[in-house]
Amino acid sequence: MKKYQPIRLKNLSFLLNIKATIIISVCTLLLFALFVLSAGMGELFIGPFKIIGILFGQGLEFEKLVVTSFRLPRILVAICAGICLAAAGAILQGLVRNPLASPDLIGLTGGASVGVVLFLALFSDEKNSLTVSIQWLPLSAFLGALIVAILLYIFAWRNGVSPITLVLIGIGLTALTKAMTTLFMIMGPIYQASQVNIWITGSVYGSNWTNVYTIAPITVILIIIALVMVHNLNIQELGEEVAINVGSHVQKNRLMLLVMSTALTGTAVAFAGGISFVGLLAPHIARRLVGSSFGVLLPLSALIGAILIVAADLVGRTFFLPLEIPAGVFTAAIGAPYFIYLLYKQRNV
Repeated sequence: MKKYQPIRLKNLSFLLNIKATIIISVCTLLLFALFVLSAGMGELFIGPFKIIGILFGQGLEFEKLVVTSFRLPRILVAICAGICLAAAGAILQGLVRNPLASPDLIGLTGGASVGVVLFLALFSDEKNSLTVSIQWLPLSAFLGALIVAILLYIFAWRNGVSPITLVLIGIGLTALTKAMTTLFMIMGPIYQASQVNIWITGSVYGSNWTNVYTIAPITVILIIIALVMVHNLNIQELGEEVAINVGSHVQKNRLMLLVMSTALTGTAVAFAGGISFVGLLAPHIARRLVGSSFGVLLPLSALIGAILIVAADLVGRTFFLPLEIPAGVFTAAIGAPYFIYLLYKQRNV
């Protein structure tokens, strides 16, 4: 079978990666199947065909209320968060050419968490409601992640960025951000402590349509920008000297890509908490399936990230009833052993 299929339009021609197209199509169908399954699973089970009918305005009023008001918002937030975290991880791994790089391991997720917890501590009243619009929450998370990214880049720089040094400094900054998160959690209203603690682990519990209307457009815009910028990652994969020789502005592109990864991380953390290891796992899975070309790696990573969080939320919400386990528990349970495995491989290289 041919690997590439030439596509010619009026003023545009390109090569279509057939294998990647098939894999992306299969992952899209898998995500839709998980979407329908998750919308129907819970204390009230609703069949897949009824769910599809409800999406088109049919079905019983009570079933429509359960699906549209409680389940759909958290599923959509989970999808957006998975897309953002996975895309951020893919960008980071390409940026520093290090398979260990991911937003949570090098401190970006921790920085975003500090920004969110500080926001909640400063702008919550005695009735546990925000005194400012929730639409400012992603900006607060982005600023927290951006500060950590700047510190990380400064401390790791010595005639270039050493991958191992970056990871080690990132681990140190992660510990610092966890301490600061705990401090601001204590400073905030006492009734928020338990909620924030669950949120830090990573959960889409309590998501509503206001959250969806905020995170969805931000996610779409950031992913479009990331896809436009993705050719810079392909060039940087060839090495700094080659990138400079072909006319790439290496330092400027690195800064822009770092800001993009930070924005994606901040957006996810603002609404889904500190879900860990998605930014590590999804790009690795995608790379094994389609290779390292970021034109197909980035969208496939985003799809796999969405699948991971939706699946983790589904398991946590339905397998342990009446308890509800945060999605971050399951991503960490899978991601932590895989991270140890990667460290072991790096040692033997």
